[in-house]
Amino acid sequence: MKSINPNVFTFFNALKQNNERTWFETHKAEFKALEAEVKAFASELENGLSASDSIEKTKLFRIYRDVRFSKDKTPYKTYFGMALHREKPALRGGYYLHLETGNSFIGVGFWGPSKEDLFRIRQELAVDASELRELMEEPHLKSIWGPLQGDEVKTAPKGFSKEHADIDLIKKKQYVFIKKFSDQEVVSDTFLTTILDAFVNIRPFFDYMSMVLTTDSNGVSLIDS
Repeated sequence: MKSINPNVFTFFNALKQNNERTWFETHKAEFKALEAEVKAFASELENGLSASDSIEKTKLFRIYRDVRFSKDKTPYKTYFGMALHREKPALRGGYYLHLETGNSFIGVGFWGPSKEDLFRIRQELAVDASELRELMEEPHLKSIWGPLQGDEVKTAPKGFSKEHADIDLIKKKQYVFIKKFSDQEVVSDTFLTTILDAFVNIRPFFDYMSMVLTTDSNGVSLIDS
């Protein structure tokens, strides 16, 4: 079983102090070796998750920052980020792993739903949010993931009443769960198993959201039509 090399944090700590091209090119071989190890970890994570889910692809994001529209012109990210995409159109939602000194976490859910998907979720919650609330309060899920998170509008989305009993859910723009880890937890031999357990535990939430996003407001499948 693969584990995360502690040198990942050592390298990124040094990069934070030397975030410029000359230093990075000098240490590029070290980075590529660590990147290869993290890719191997990602492959094991995908294989483990595939036992209970259908993963379309796993993507390890590039270290190069897009600085075109940013005031911060440092050229390199100081973390690894990877996403595991569920197989569409039937399966919705995604998994994310972030490795950064003092800020490592896993995330699941819907970070940037399309305008259409966001409206469909809100539409469903406006009719009946009880199933989602039950999922959110399931003891084991709550003990692992904590509360549902995500950015939200200030009052109410257009077309929805700010007085609605479930406006706290309807006004969200994202529907995500996040679990943080210490550096020591990340480099432990049990990290992979811990992630897999957490990802498997979130499946009822994904099943519910997938049902919503693959049917219309009358419950008719959008996939078969």
